[in-house]
Amino acid sequence: MCGIVGAVAQRDVVDILVEGLRRLEYRGYDSAGVAVVNNGELKRLRRLGKVKELADAVAASPTPGGTGIAHTRWATHGEPSERNAHPHVSNDQLAVVHNGIIENHTALKKELEAAGYQFESQTDTEVIAHLVHKTRLETGDLLSAVQKAVKQLDGAYGTVLMDANDAERLVVARSGSPLVIGLGIGENFIASDQLALLPVTRRFIFLEEGDVAEITRTSVRIFDKDGNAVEREEHESTVSYDAGDKGQYRHFMLKEIYEQPHAVTNTLEGRLGKESVLDETFGNGAAELLKKVKHVQIVACGTSYHSAMVARYWLESLANVSCNVEIASEFRYRKSVVQPDSLVVTISQSGETADTLAALRLAKELGYLGSLTICNVAGSSLVRESDLAFMTRAGAEIGVASTKAFTTQLVGLAMLVLALGKYNGLSTEQQADMVQALKGLPAKLEESLSLAERIEDLAEEFADKHHALFLGRGDQYPIAMEGALKLKEISYIHAEAYAAGELKHGPLALIDAQMPIIVVAPNNELLEKLKSNVEEVRARGGILYVFADVEANFASDETMRVINVPHCHPWLAPILYTLPLQLLSYYVAIIKGTDVDQPRNLAKSVTVE
Repeated sequence: MCGIVGAVAQRDVVDILVEGLRRLEYRGYDSAGVAVVNNGELKRLRRLGKVKELADAVAASPTPGGTGIAHTRWATHGEPSERNAHPHVSNDQLAVVHNGIIENHTALKKELEAAGYQFESQTDTEVIAHLVHKTRLETGDLLSAVQKAVKQLDGAYGTVLMDANDAERLVVARSGSPLVIGLGIGENFIASDQLALLPVTRRFIFLEEGDVAEITRTSVRIFDKDGNAVEREEHESTVSYDAGDKGQYRHFMLKEIYEQPHAVTNTLEGRLGKESVLDETFGNGAAELLKKVKHVQIVACGTSYHSAMVARYWLESLANVSCNVEIASEFRYRKSVVQPDSLVVTISQSGETADTLAALRLAKELGYLGSLTICNVAGSSLVRESDLAFMTRAGAEIGVASTKAFTTQLVGLAMLVLALGKYNGLSTEQQADMVQALKGLPAKLEESLSLAERIEDLAEEFADKHHALFLGRGDQYPIAMEGALKLKEISYIHAEAYAAGELKHGPLALIDAQMPIIVVAPNNELLEKLKSNVEEVRARGGILYVFADVEANFASDETMRVINVPHCHPWLAPILYTLPLQLLSYYVAIIKGTDVDQPRNLAKSVTVE
């Protein structure tokens, strides 16, 4: 969600810190700030709005110093404002940046106020600054103060602390919110995401849950939650990323929509045989685990939840494996029954989604057969903590509204269906047919993008609309839900999705000429049923926008606009029909004049509940 960058070096670090924040802008934020120590003096600059506002302030007021921390904030406690922006400071000496939520901050604040500390902000984060300052007076050094203080914190935190009187070190702590250490030569770094540090290092250490670390120019010391010194594995990053390169495209979202054929090619590469998916696709020991699976429990949030809903149809109809799908935040807080021989599958673009990560940890306690994550970020918490991992290889996704991450998740789930199906009665002929369909998918996606000009014209009809209804049947119902979510996210038009057969159970009351009805209509066994639902809408004066298979025999007239989608294997139609809906949302948002890449109130990676 928020972004953290820190550095300890011999050179001035403020430009490194601000550039790191710029590379994390895609995550979503409302304010930015930086603090550095120079000659024992702490200097802090904060600004409401974009990182550019902070960069301009830094340029106007040069801020030298070899030790510093910086942050982009997405408001949880307290309104977006300069006084609520990080870093927060205690006694003009100790500065802190923090991702997460301190759930017991109210009680701690009362104790600290009673001890004489004055609070300047409305945030929960300021509690950490004063608590560590108070504890440091007792312990005498920053490391032991942090180790002692974090035991009093309830909630989630990835936090970095800096003391103006001890400018040669940073102390960091991680519980529920990711932090990664970047290793340099005579300098070291800390960030919430390795992407922030790629200009200065390719060597990283990912902190584990409960870790506290002390970072100096020449050393890194890591301690586990019990205070024991530990070694964490060093990783060499191969990520290629430039947050500022949209290429020929106006927005990152449009660029990422057009990257989907290539992204899917990358997802498939080296993972398909002639007639089946390779078990090793899911990690070492996958075959031994997958052949035991008789039930799948999927947990996910947002867009990833929609991909999971599609997978439920596939798993039960094709792989003969029962499947439950649940929103991660609901799974965490209800009593559930673990089915025998169950695999828990988590889905997350970032691998750090707080509710999904907590659901995985709960599942381990409940005794599932094993765990698999479908994820886009190597080294993320979900990848490290799952038994098996499928990396989607989508590449960096900058737009907050997910596009290529979603389609590559669907491809990963399709391959899981194949892998489980071969152990549960899916014939060799069926497998071979499905493999060939997957191999031909990138070309079909490329073909569907040729609809962009037609969809752009159609989007003009949404300029004055405030509501929309999306309809689908079977495995297209979750795609209708994803289409509605995209329209909501970036155009701010209220949109809902329904299984088309549910129209007569309430939604028909909404139908009039001012309510656009968007329908996804592949040529499958439910097509005739869907056509009946379409007629129900037409009979009540609704205006329809139908994305239909070229062989589905829909024709445009004064009440129905038809966009013909290339014919494809019915199994993969949910993936293909996603792209036109993404384009529709994009072009409607352009007409509405919204911030396509960074919609209001939203963040890319949700690392708090």
